[in-house]
Amino acid sequence: MWIVFECPACHVSSLVEVVAETTDLRCPKCSWQRPIAAENRSGNEPASCLVCGCEDIWRQKDFPQRVGVLMVAIGALVSTIFWWFMMPEWAIGVLLLFALLDGLLYTLMRDVLVCYRCHARHRHTPLAGRHERFNLETHERYRQESIRLEEIGRKSETRNRKVE
Repeated sequence: MWIVFECPACHVSSLVEVVAETTDLRCPKCSWQRPIAAENRSGNEPASCLVCGCEDIWRQKDFPQRVGVLMVAIGALVSTIFWWFMMPEWAIGVLLLFALLDGLLYTLMRDVLVCYRCHARHRHTPLAGRHERFNLETHERYRQESIRLEEIGRKSETRNRKVE
């Protein structure tokens, strides 16, 4: 399994391979490390995030979202140009071509696991269906938690400056 994550200590994005014998997840840039639970080392679908330990993980296709949005924008633009020149067959053909390409990419791309809390991506892991697709309610809960923790950090920094 490959994990793409931002190190909690040095905030550098890293790519780390985790095999069955790996006992600790380590940042290659600094001294940060976290032990890996035995059930996550067994070679099966991980039960929790290996970076932060969060049990809320969701599945998504391993495809860059920006490239997907760019493809949709190009398809819409080209189709609109054909509509402008009164060529409806070509306009619809372009839309169908892009829909076919999208469906083909959807079937060929692998799934990847993403952590709601730290956004670590767990790639090339066997998926048994334990984790579901994106859930907006769960995402919003972790987003609000992040905002609260950030505010608490800012308040404590302000309080520490007043003490000095």
